[in-house]
Amino acid sequence: MRTRMKVLVACEYSGTVRDAFIAAGHDAMSCDLLPTEKEGPHYQGNVLDILGDGWDLMVAHPPCTHLAVSGARWFKDKVNEQAEALDFVRILLDAPVDKIALENPVSVISSKIRKPDQVIQPWQFGHGETKATCLWLKNLPKLVATNVVDGRENRVHKMPPSPDRWKLRSTTYAGIAEAMAQQWGKYEA
Repeated sequence: MRTRMKVLVACEYSGTVRDAFIAAGHDAMSCDLLPTEKEGPHYQGNVLDILGDGWDLMVAHPPCTHLAVSGARWFKDKVNEQAEALDFVRILLDAPVDKIALENPVSVISSKIRKPDQVIQPWQFGHGETKATCLWLKNLPKLVATNVVDGRENRVHKMPPSPDRWKLRSTTYAGIAEAMAQQWGKYEA
């Protein structure tokens, strides 16, 4: 029997993952310091304010600015920022939530906290892109590919500079969000 879950999508302003869980029949809310880009349940503020509010599942997308290895050349200049970012990741992974998925690109989380449980690519979920995405899981199965496609390009990293480049690069692909909702949303009562 499928039970309606209370799902927190931490550090998400786009509403993509939140809306996929809502479409799958769950009570989902996104949370970010930024306002949501799509109408829907959203807490604008610090996720730590609501972390203990009885969530069944949390999908967390902590900021990767000081963690992603793509920015390794600047690590020496942001030691304190990286330490704070890793502390935030630890808090999310240790949250009082039964099921947790933490998502980030290839990052120092792997060497400073622990290796990811899974690395997925958008092309496994219907998007012709390459963008290695790591998942650290607690009480959740690995995602199973839903729509393997050709045309595997690295458009994300080739985006020209723009004020919204960071937002475009960090938004979860709809196919991945749908897979999360469909596969992790199966909760036995």
